[in-house]
Amino acid sequence: MKRGRAAPVRTCVGCRVRTAKSGLLRLVVVEGVIVPDPRGRLPGRGAHLHPALECLELAERRRAFPRAFRLPGPLDGGALRARLAVHAARQQDGRSESDV
Repeated sequence: MKRGRAAPVRTCVGCRVRTAKSGLLRLVVVEGVIVPDPRGRLPGRGAHLHPALECLELAERRRAFPRAFRLPGPLDGGALRARLAVHAARQQDGRSESDV
């Protein structure tokens, strides 16, 4: 019996649910701004989040981003929020986009 490699698992910083890495969006901080890294190539410490506004709101409420990135102080998540809102609107319209 052949077995494939196990898929890497990461934890969403918002809802704290462990999910396959492919089902989460990697985030990094660039100059104090949280930016999505859909290809997983940007340097720096990453955090993972479901591409849903609910998980983003949970992460912000729990102040999870400074802990996950190991950085002091508040981080700007406005660009990420706008991008997730566009993604949610496209899903409601029936159009799916692979990168958030």
